[in-house]
Amino acid sequence: MPAIAPAPAARPPATVTTAAGHEPRIATLANGVRLACVHVPQAETASVSVFVRAGSGHESKLTSGLSHVVEHMVFKGTATRSAERINLDAERLGAEVNAHTDKDHTAFHMRGLARDVSGFIAMLGDIVLAPSFPEDEFERERQVLLHEFTEDEDDPVSTAFKLFDHASWGAHPLAQPVIGTRRNIERFSRADLVNHVQRQYGGPNIVVAVAGPADVDTLTRDVEAAFGAAPALAPNTITTPTFGGGIRSKAMPGSSQSHLVMGFAVPGQQAGDATAAVAAALFGEGMSSPLLGELREKRGLVYYAAASADVLDAAGQFVVEASTAPAQLDECLTELARQLALQAERITPVDLERAHNQLLVRRLRALEEPARRLESAALDLFIHGRARSLAEWRDTIAAVDGERVRALFQRMLAAGPALAVSGKVPRGLRERVRTLLAAQGLRCD
Repeated sequence: MPAIAPAPAARPPATVTTAAGHEPRIATLANGVRLACVHVPQAETASVSVFVRAGSGHESKLTSGLSHVVEHMVFKGTATRSAERINLDAERLGAEVNAHTDKDHTAFHMRGLARDVSGFIAMLGDIVLAPSFPEDEFERERQVLLHEFTEDEDDPVSTAFKLFDHASWGAHPLAQPVIGTRRNIERFSRADLVNHVQRQYGGPNIVVAVAGPADVDTLTRDVEAAFGAAPALAPNTITTPTFGGGIRSKAMPGSSQSHLVMGFAVPGQQAGDATAAVAAALFGEGMSSPLLGELREKRGLVYYAAASADVLDAAGQFVVEASTAPAQLDECLTELARQLALQAERITPVDLERAHNQLLVRRLRALEEPARRLESAALDLFIHGRARSLAEWRDTIAAVDGERVRALFQRMLAAGPALAVSGKVPRGLRERVRTLLAAQGLRCD
């Protein structure tokens, strides 16, 4: 079957930016493809990831789930290699191969011995730019995808998050689940996959990220050889959605717990504002946080609860998730609303100090993990056009004081949340939830 990549041609040289300390060096090819090189001289292994700015947030209703299908199918054959050959070529080198799809990107990973890094780049270039999407492999993989869809559909926690996204973003693409819909998985054709790659896999939508002992000049030549023929496409973007809110619920037979997800709109990464990240760490990270300290440690209302700032380039969500017994759901939501309201009144210095230090430790640990370090650099390049330094990140976090956090809680509570409950759902949930949240001054239309 024909390859998707165009024939190679003479190309101008790449441009390379300098970097200080442990920050990645960036090289940009003439077609807009970028290399992010994290030099780890002492490493015996190397990690190579290809990030493509194509995810469920870039899809229409008719193409929902297509990025995820392509992620599966690129491993099923290229213009020169079968699926069996792809697997063998990686595994005979001892390499780990993986991939994932998110709302804002798709990524393909290989990790193995540092001496094989050039081969990893070449192999990833082959599967990303020249997938053949054989029909027989597609029909087999379609069944695998449908099994995955059924598992996801039966998971009450995943269901709660999908309901929450729909309450948050309505008909916007960010509300669509990465896995798509059953109907789309059943009807997608090979032509849909080919068209997706041709429209989205190229230019500034691709970042090749490498962590290991190889130098940037050598890696740039490898990336040029593997990705230099990619088309110079326009950058993919996601429009900023309008936050909706309200309550969604779904009872799921066989579930004995109630799973809730509550959240609020916060600015996207383009705003360069770290307040939501600090607020989430302050509210729900660690047993001394208000969320876990009150709901779990003092009241025994939950086993698991967490707060996070899920921030994409165009929009963000401050998210609280928890699982509780159905009989304790009312008390859990009441106490959750009360704790949120307390943060809008006052942020204690010790809580702010804890949040700052927890974020710092998390960031430093991420710098020690190649996969997370590469993803951070790639997403920075997609969103900001550059890889932010640790010093810049520290300054951004340090600038978030207690007043900024308190003001964010005030704005979130005034605007009202989106709330989703799945699993064991008590009767009359919506009206009862509106009433008990209103008693805490929290509107949930």
